[in-house]
Amino acid sequence: MSLATVTPPESTSTSHRVAVAIGDPNGIGPEIAVRAAVAVSGVPHVARPLLVGDAWLIEHCCQALALGPAERAGFDIHDVPALARTQWAPGEVHASAGAATVAYVRAALDLWREGQVAAVAACPHSETAVNSAGIAFSGYGPLVADLTDTPRDEVFLMLVAQGLRVAHLTVHERLLDAVQRITPTLVEAGVHATCKALRRMGVREPRVCVLGINPHAGEDGLFGDDDERITRPAVQALWAQGVAVDGPVGADLALSEQRHDGYVAMFHDQGHIAVKMLSPKGASAVLAGPPVLFSSVGHGAAFNIANQFVADATAMTATLQLLAETA
Repeated sequence: MSLATVTPPESTSTSHRVAVAIGDPNGIGPEIAVRAAVAVSGVPHVARPLLVGDAWLIEHCCQALALGPAERAGFDIHDVPALARTQWAPGEVHASAGAATVAYVRAALDLWREGQVAAVAACPHSETAVNSAGIAFSGYGPLVADLTDTPRDEVFLMLVAQGLRVAHLTVHERLLDAVQRITPTLVEAGVHATCKALRRMGVREPRVCVLGINPHAGEDGLFGDDDERITRPAVQALWAQGVAVDGPVGADLALSEQRHDGYVAMFHDQGHIAVKMLSPKGASAVLAGPPVLFSSVGHGAAFNIANQFVADATAMTATLQLLAETA
């Protein structure tokens, strides 16, 4: 099978087909994209993935992994010429690789708009590399929001692993700035986006828990009035709208009990640590809010093992299955 640009054949259903943007080309993204595509081959309800990126780099990975004809037949490739071979520097953080990362995601979203795929998965990126290319970037969430004309404050990162689903109101920013940015309106938007994502995942009547900003959700003002001013009024407003939501509840209690379909965390570590303790290498990073079904993984580009072909594709494999099943 040639690994040049492949147009999805008519026999391939797009109703649950996933485009896989290969992420930072200098990291493990291209490798885990290929590994995951092979891993889901033949899995029920998972159509043949469409890998989106520089075809020559994907071909390099196929050769390094010694894929046979049957394994290569398990996926197609959409060639996005974004990185010259002479610019490829595995293991290094470069602006050229950052620009390519964004080009791959743009192309994958174009395929979604054209109806060729039902969902988009993206391999790990490097925020430093993308910003070095002169592209303001703080993660896939804001980028996808901009590219789908969705307000940024209506798109939230949700980590999913082993039945635990945690959306985050804020992610990659200074903690002090994050807390100051949280408002009742943002909490309400986060809960609505979380409910929408949960319904997509098959939870017909989701029940969501809002985590407190402060320890013990402020202990009735003993540990600060932030929750009394922000999260509690938001939850009360959501009740009035008929949303099944509880809170605010202290994060340690709520996440340890796991009695809800989904949780809304206030900041990065509040949700990330819980999910990654539960599943260090298997978390999917789903975007709640945008019209496109989009997910990445809960780990980074692992530059230290790039091009060594020892990467673990567990999270990307789980993400492809999650997106296909959800679609």
